[in-house]
Amino acid sequence: MARIAFIGLGVMGGPMARHLAAAGHELAVFNRSPAKAEAWVSAHGGVQAASPAEAATDADAVITCVGNDDDLADVTLGRDGAFRTMRAGALFIDHTTVSARIARQLAVEGRGRDLLCVDAPVSGGQAGAEGGTLSVMCGGREDAVRAAEPLIAAYASRITHVGPAGAGQTTKMVNQIAIAGVVQGLSEALRFAQRAELDTDRVFEAISGGAAASWQMLNRWHSMAEDRFDFGFAVDWMRKDLGLAIEEARTNGATLPVAALVDQFYAEVQALGGGREDTSALVRRLPR
Repeated sequence: MARIAFIGLGVMGGPMARHLAAAGHELAVFNRSPAKAEAWVSAHGGVQAASPAEAATDADAVITCVGNDDDLADVTLGRDGAFRTMRAGALFIDHTTVSARIARQLAVEGRGRDLLCVDAPVSGGQAGAEGGTLSVMCGGREDAVRAAEPLIAAYASRITHVGPAGAGQTTKMVNQIAIAGVVQGLSEALRFAQRAELDTDRVFEAISGGAAASWQMLNRWHSMAEDRFDFGFAVDWMRKDLGLAIEEARTNGATLPVAALVDQFYAEVQALGGGREDTSALVRRLPR
């Protein structure tokens, strides 16, 4: 069993750390809000660390799941960051959705410290984290990903090594680009059905087994029809992710007209007060 420092105990990180504890690993946890870390330790065991550096001391692996590039830089390279105390040969896994730039930067910093670094953003949302069924896209060296797989398997049902450092993050951008268009199409289809005064349950029955089917349709059609958006992946986070994809596209020359348009539609949802609602709240901007 490994000694693991887990940094970031939010709606994704908390359940992921819980799965590791349940698998028998020894955890030292850190969260920017100490009360959350204290509550986690009370419920699941382990120890609460006062800083990322303290959590990482003598750890076999450090796993991060924080908010954005700045948060990640702070908990790794900051004054009290984990990289300050990680021992040579230790494993670093980052599950935050961030820019490919910082993922590559951490890989370079890690190489200088003889660390095994993996950028490993996830797909599957809070439900996937709770159920241990996340899909994880990994960037990094082969030996680093191979070392990470047994730990990630505690909370993931699919682990794919997609390429070198940064490739995990760019693959997550592909994921979010694909989702954006699907949710917009689903929103328009649902509102069209409602305007046509169709029975939306029967429409779902008719089309959910054919070419129109998607994860979004199977899991969000009924809740969207009932204007329920109090679950899942928040609009605010989707805008952050789409912003990362659009920024990366400026570098690699890709064109993202639909993603850029849907990003602006999500800005309208934020203006309606839906920033913390599920991404399916995109339908709110379309009249019934």
